Amino acid sequence: MKKDFISLKDLSAQEIEKIFGLTDKIKKNSQKFSQALEGKSIGLIFQKPSNRTRVSFDVGIWQLGGHPVYLSPEEIDLGKRETISDAAKTLSRYLDAVVLRTFLHQDIIDFAKAAAIPVINGLSDFEHPCQILADIYTINKKKKYLKGITLAYVGDGNNVCHSLLFGASKMGINIKVACPKNYEPNKEVVGAAKKFAKKARSLVSLTNSAKEATKDADVIYTDVWASMGKEHEIEERKKVFAEFQVSSRLVSYAKKDFIFMHCLPAHRSQEVIDEIIDGKHSVVFEQAENRLHVQKAILVFLLGERL
Repeated sequence: MKKDFISLKDLSAQEIEKIFGLTDKIKKNSQKFSQALEGKSIGLIFQKPSNRTRVSFDVGIWQLGGHPVYLSPEEIDLGKRETISDAAKTLSRYLDAVVLRTFLHQDIIDFAKAAAIPVINGLSDFEHPCQILADIYTINKKKKYLKGITLAYVGDGNNVCHSLLFGASKMGINIKVACPKNYEPNKEVVGAAKKFAKKARSLVSLTNSAKEATKDADVIYTDVWASMGKEHEIEERKKVFAEFQVSSRLVSYAKKDFIFMHCLPAHRSQEVIDEIIDGKHSVVFEQAENRLHVQKAILVFLLGERL
């Protein structure tokens, strides 16, 4: 049976650890994997703009010996030019896997149901699993362990927050989420994360206080206040989220050796000040680089049985 990579909710801690092990092997001996996708074509269907996701997948597929096929919104307007099911069934005849970046998470689910090839979630309005897997890998490399780490997420309860809740709770990371009232993450996601955390013996907590979340944190993570598709709300959100800016004052509550993370792109002087994102605690560009390495491992993990 084919494997998809749609949500971190669907992966076990053991599978995540396997992907991290593959990442280490690929980084250590990239030449050994230079033909891992030889003769394979991977579709990149992007309905949203992208810098890191598109470039890291494009380059990663090429470094593994595969052929990336980019399809812009104008070329394949999912659900409009033709049904999602028809597009998935057609592309399954040409491609070996698809990376799908779309507005609606349901579109990825529907595409995967109809496709006969692996489907990777390159971002949706509900989750961003590739990003968070790379982030957790980065935390492990910087801190040397995961269980018992305390991660404070400060900002909007968005797709990045959802995937962080799933990923952190699966891997034994304590996660504290601080959002303004009415901007909290999905309740079902929180409920599922608490169940995963119980099994991993970690903690999941929500608060409306950024100070409370960042107290004694090992990791401080933030994202833009208005995700793609919600840019029209930015002026209102600037007022609502003002107390959630990652500032020098806010990080003073964290541990002295905390690391700062942001999935990028960053809106400087909004969710984070320059002093923090450019400072000694920031690992944002290591995060960005690790997207390349971890996504190569995801491709090998999904297509390994087909090689």
